[in-house]
Amino acid sequence: MLAQKVLETAKEYLAGKRIKDAVIGLSLIAIQLDDDSVGISYMLREHLPAGCSAFPYGREILGKPAGEVAEWVLTGREDAQKGIGMAVLTAASHSQDLQDVDEAKGPFGLDLSPTDVIGMIGYVKPVARELQKRTRKVIIFDWGQSVRGGHTGLLAPMEEQPKLLPECDVVFLSGTTVTNGTVDELLKMCPKAREVVMLGPSTPMFPAAFRDTPITVLAGSWWKSRYKEKIFKDVSLACGISHLREYMIKKAVAVG
Repeated sequence: MLAQKVLETAKEYLAGKRIKDAVIGLSLIAIQLDDDSVGISYMLREHLPAGCSAFPYGREILGKPAGEVAEWVLTGREDAQKGIGMAVLTAASHSQDLQDVDEAKGPFGLDLSPTDVIGMIGYVKPVARELQKRTRKVIIFDWGQSVRGGHTGLLAPMEEQPKLLPECDVVFLSGTTVTNGTVDELLKMCPKAREVVMLGPSTPMFPAAFRDTPITVLAGSWWKSRYKEKIFKDVSLACGISHLREYMIKKAVAVG
């Protein structure tokens, strides 16, 4: 399981660190470790339990070992708890010296062709628009948007994934596919893809964990810790990634 590999790789970067602060918003989850690094993950809302006291663990994580909370990405009982685990991992990833790919030839360092068919799991509007300019077709799947009736006519039916993904030359997977545990099955549907990019702030930036997998590029985000108070305030007010861009450090790192 890929999430397990991520945890194993991240172990040395989690060691000795604890949770300093946290905010669990409607759109995003933000974590600060005691080395002041900040991590963010997306809040998967569609399956959250009902009730006003359904998330008692939120205030309990402060001061806990980072490695213990990171394991929630696997053991969490629902998606909010798993998302907290992922936010811890994205914070811990700052401890690495990761060199970005050269994007001179194309986005994320990819050599895209006008004949390419692109698959996208998780709709990221600015990325989709750029890919549509450069390639023949972009097939977009987004379960959360589909069940809510969003972007009608833009998204491919979810039931078409097993049929359409195998035809894609390049595939973009949201980092939330690790959080929700779908990444392993999705990768099996991409035998033709010459490049697979994991995309978005929920991407756990640990390249070593993705070696010997079809994933070739990790395109996630780091965060400027000096703006921690502003980041946490915006997350607490249900802001999304588009509201936090000025505090973001975009990363695009080759796995190999």
